[in-house]
Amino acid sequence: MVSFRHTSWRHVFLALTLAFFGLGFLAAGGILIAVILTPAPDIGSFAARQVDQSTKIYDRTGQVLLYDYNRDAKRNVVPLSAIAPNAINATVAIEDSSFYEHGAIRITSIIRAMLADIFSGSLSQGGSTITQQVVKNTLLTDTKSIIRKIHELVLAIKLEQVYSKNQILATYLNDIPYGGTLYGIDAASEAYFNIPAKDLSLAQSAYLAAMIQAPTYYSPYGTHRAELDTRKNLVLERMHTLGFIDTAAYTAAKNEIVSFAPAGQNSIIAPHFVFYILNQLEQTYGPNALVSGLKVTTTLDANLETQAESIVHQYAPGNEKDFKASNASLVAIDPATGQILAMVGSRNFFDTTIDGQYNSALALRQPGSTMKPFIYALALMKGYTRDTVVFDVPTQFSTACPPSAVTDSTPPCYAPVDYDGRFRGPMTFETALAQSINVPAVKVLYLVGIQNAINLAKSFGLTSLGDPNQYGLTLVLGGGEVRLLDLVGAYAAFANDGVKNTPTGILEVDNSQGQVLQKYTPQPVRVIPAHIARDISAMLSDAPARLPEYSLNSPLSFPGYDVAVKTGTTNDTRDAWVIGYSPSIALGVWAGNNNDTPMVKSIAGFIAAPMWHAAMAYALSKYPKMYFGEPDPIPTTVPPMLQGNWRIPDKNGMIVPHSLLYWVDKNNPLGPPPTNPSNDPQFAYWEYGISAWYASHPNDFSGGVMLPVPLSTVATTTP
Repeated sequence: MVSFRHTSWRHVFLALTLAFFGLGFLAAGGILIAVILTPAPDIGSFAARQVDQSTKIYDRTGQVLLYDYNRDAKRNVVPLSAIAPNAINATVAIEDSSFYEHGAIRITSIIRAMLADIFSGSLSQGGSTITQQVVKNTLLTDTKSIIRKIHELVLAIKLEQVYSKNQILATYLNDIPYGGTLYGIDAASEAYFNIPAKDLSLAQSAYLAAMIQAPTYYSPYGTHRAELDTRKNLVLERMHTLGFIDTAAYTAAKNEIVSFAPAGQNSIIAPHFVFYILNQLEQTYGPNALVSGLKVTTTLDANLETQAESIVHQYAPGNEKDFKASNASLVAIDPATGQILAMVGSRNFFDTTIDGQYNSALALRQPGSTMKPFIYALALMKGYTRDTVVFDVPTQFSTACPPSAVTDSTPPCYAPVDYDGRFRGPMTFETALAQSINVPAVKVLYLVGIQNAINLAKSFGLTSLGDPNQYGLTLVLGGGEVRLLDLVGAYAAFANDGVKNTPTGILEVDNSQGQVLQKYTPQPVRVIPAHIARDISAMLSDAPARLPEYSLNSPLSFPGYDVAVKTGTTNDTRDAWVIGYSPSIALGVWAGNNNDTPMVKSIAGFIAAPMWHAAMAYALSKYPKMYFGEPDPIPTTVPPMLQGNWRIPDKNGMIVPHSLLYWVDKNNPLGPPPTNPSNDPQFAYWEYGISAWYASHPNDFSGGVMLPVPLSTVATTTP
């Protein structure tokens, strides 16, 4: 017997199926009637169309024009015979592979797009043929509506009734935007490769076809060159699959290194920043919006940008000579708003020898020790203090290795050292952070937990960090990857008493009719309490605490100003960072090589600090002089190790140096001491390091009788 439920669902399914096909027939009938009643468009209007509205990008005053996106639009109308066959095939392969086989529209693509729109609740799906794209780009607006889509379908059908496929394809290739002022494949070929379209190679053809989908996003001068390369390879793969090229040609073109001509040098100010903004506009409003007459007022301080570019250009050649660091970048942000005031993506945008168009300010790089303030901030939030004592002594951190392996970092062992190979004994959080000492930082990361540290860093805007298993305890030494823009934005939250403002580059966007499409709205988010931010600022601005690593008159110091600063250098010296801030500005620099080759072994204090100091000095002279809030005093009620006192007598009155894990519960540092510290898997390792250190450095211990911990009391088992 068939159940009622089964019968009901069968009836419902049948009804829905009939309704769907019924709607399909109605829609088809409606389109057919519209086709009959709609006059055929004149194809002459397509090729002759001139785009006469440009998007203008201004600085924050609205007076300095940074770039006129569509000024003096370039278009060379050429027949298909004047376009390399590979260029034609590349475009067809990626945009509409069955262009010559189907009619004006592809019913299957339309149904697929309609279903996706229905289930997503939007009208965002494509499914357009080349014929539809010609109609959409020349006769219709970007407004997404069912009526506009019907108009597109009707006009596409009428167009193919009157004109041949080759005429339509020629119109398409002569009209589509390729970025900036470039329209049509011949103008793009001249601009990007200094050759006419008929001379395009297979690889060059694939690059131009790859750019069509989003010409600003895939610009070879923007920040997505890797994505452009990937899409170029996709074009070649499609051509190979469709039989347009053989395997040998496919492999050769995929491996070919293609050079792009430099962008125009006289028509753009702050080019890296401008492309960053154009990419955002294209993603928000679509590529056609960039030729619709937008007026964009950005956050950029044109004066600061000019000075910053000059400073980077001045210092970078010396870095290349002395440290083999061919490139550098700089970002400045207003902490109170998150507004980007300067963005220098390379030492020279127009220098092709260093791939100057690549925006290093947006590149993912290992941050080195610039990650440490976030870890210390989390420790302070848990109840530790600026004066908490940790021991900088040789320490093995991997429980897969014995505690005595204090010099072994061969995986799975991990025993970090500092650049100079020295160890300094007991240090407070403040001196350890100010001098950027590694072993204490790794211990602090263990105290707070790797996942907790990643969560906090992400709340600051460092969203590119991944799973904790990728890094382990190396996270605090820069095991992840971040962007300079995000890192400066994160430090700006410290400057703003713990309130983060996401970095933004746009104040207002107006359309050609003067209507406001977008306006900057503050969206502050508190990420840490104000007193914790002030503690970090106090620790990072304490010049005496940096001694002897940095002198009082080093490039990190600004007497008379409140300036916090942190350096960072990766172990293999591939990246050198200096990130600093005052309450009125956050400014960071990066130095290194775009191709990730190592520099001369040194530290950021030598490589990047002079450049950072020059830029920060100018910024401090330009913006209001402000001071950090005073940090809270450390209560006398906290455990002695949190007050900076590690010389604690035991029940027999003897003073024996012990690690923090001996005296405090790492999860409740303000509570009672642990009843059995050896339960902590790191306890044996920290205790052994301290005991061995003082056994070999008796003169470094003063203030009591030292009784080294017997090794028999140290647990060596692996949990």
